[in-house]
Amino acid sequence: MKKVIMSLLSLSLFAGIAVGCTSDQDKTAKKSKESKESTEVTSGASANGYTDLSELEDQYDIVIIGAGGAGMTAALQAKEAGMNPAILEKMPVAGGNTIKSSSGMNASETKYQKAEGISDSNDKFFEETLKGGKGTNDKELLRFFVDHSADAIDWLDTKGIELSNLTITGGMSEKRTHRPSDGSAIGGYLVDGLVRNVKEEKIPLFVNANVTEITEKDGQVNGVKVKLNDKETKEIKSNAVIVTTGGFGANKEMLEQYDPKLKDYVTTNQEGTTGDGIKMIEKLGGATVDMKEIQIHPTVQQDKSFLIGEVVRGEGAILASQEGTRFVNEMDTRDKVSAAITALPEKSAYLVFDQGVRDRAKAIDFYDEQGFVVEGATIEELAKKIDMPEAALKETVAQWNKEVQAKSDTQFNRATGMDHDLSTGPYYAIKIAPGIHHTMGGVKINTKTEVLKEDGAPIKGLYAAGEVTGGLHGANRIGGNAVADIIIFGRQSGTEAANFASAQK
Repeated sequence: MKKVIMSLLSLSLFAGIAVGCTSDQDKTAKKSKESKESTEVTSGASANGYTDLSELEDQYDIVIIGAGGAGMTAALQAKEAGMNPAILEKMPVAGGNTIKSSSGMNASETKYQKAEGISDSNDKFFEETLKGGKGTNDKELLRFFVDHSADAIDWLDTKGIELSNLTITGGMSEKRTHRPSDGSAIGGYLVDGLVRNVKEEKIPLFVNANVTEITEKDGQVNGVKVKLNDKETKEIKSNAVIVTTGGFGANKEMLEQYDPKLKDYVTTNQEGTTGDGIKMIEKLGGATVDMKEIQIHPTVQQDKSFLIGEVVRGEGAILASQEGTRFVNEMDTRDKVSAAITALPEKSAYLVFDQGVRDRAKAIDFYDEQGFVVEGATIEELAKKIDMPEAALKETVAQWNKEVQAKSDTQFNRATGMDHDLSTGPYYAIKIAPGIHHTMGGVKINTKTEVLKEDGAPIKGLYAAGEVTGGLHGANRIGGNAVADIIIFGRQSGTEAANFASAQK
């Protein structure tokens, strides 16, 4: 069991680790081992700063299901509103899929953009996200999202979580992707900062606490049933419940149900992302939206189901086929780039970049430690190592450098991520192919984050935020919008649940 815990804890060292789906046999063996050593799990959780399960009370003002970014943000906001919240997390560590976030957090009209002279607007952010979502986004949610994005960056600042370094992702025309000051991946940094604040605010955070049911009485949610260490089940009462359990990107059965062609794809999702919250809410009559909209990320290292963050392309990398040529606008939306890779004979490609990109995208150092990065002193040496025609790759890079200098991509009309050419050796490559990354569909909410029934009426006392919800992203999520989603709507759910819970006292 120590190995299980340490493996999960190591995720906090870097955002982007993909646990992937294990076989049913592996899951059964793992579950058996966990059950036998549950005492060790509890003591390990306590040692890592989580609240001991023995301290779980019978009632809280607000119960939050899931300790990812949305859940911890909701808890902090509810605490600020004077409530007594508690967080219940089924995994042995906090973080959820947030720990795996790589590129950053999108926001418009921020102080950091203004400091760099970037002229951005909420309207532009709205229109580009709507275009990326193929016009199917819930416009009310999207309007709230963009209009509260800068405030979310400022709120994180008050928590000692500074996102002052700017980059760009596919589908955006401005540098609005905010990340840590050193350019590192956002996930581990954000989770560490949120856990620190939760601890400082003395908000109880219980791990190995698997919520199996949301309870209700007289048409109003009144608590949850939770299984502790896979053994004892306890009922907890509360005036409001916030569901922040994430999507279903690691649930092979649900993925196949909604999109059968994804059956054999690897997933970048952490293994706890199994749609539990969606299922519990459906049992209460909650509506869902866009469940068939499942995002494939174009750059996933296949052997370890490991997401290679969009920041690598944002800082100047190109994509090359096995023939050594570019074949797509690398900064197009994720669905289009994924489709272009899948259309290649090998159904895979290489991210090609130089030392300059590596210096600006610190996540690459971690990719190298994992054994994903191939290095060559020259472009020709790199091409030889990855079995690519040397002359073709050399010509591709030379042509790309000319296009960067001219600020005009005559081949594929790329217009962003062109601030630097690829002329600083050594040179690097990472082999990638598409993988399951995000489920845009989920439970239906309004701008108050109230969970809605099919008729549009809210389920009293029930709120949701983050990837468990649907509608915001439409048919395709823009890179950097998921982190913004969990902070913006995590805050809103904490505020609105606190208002509701306070009125019940």
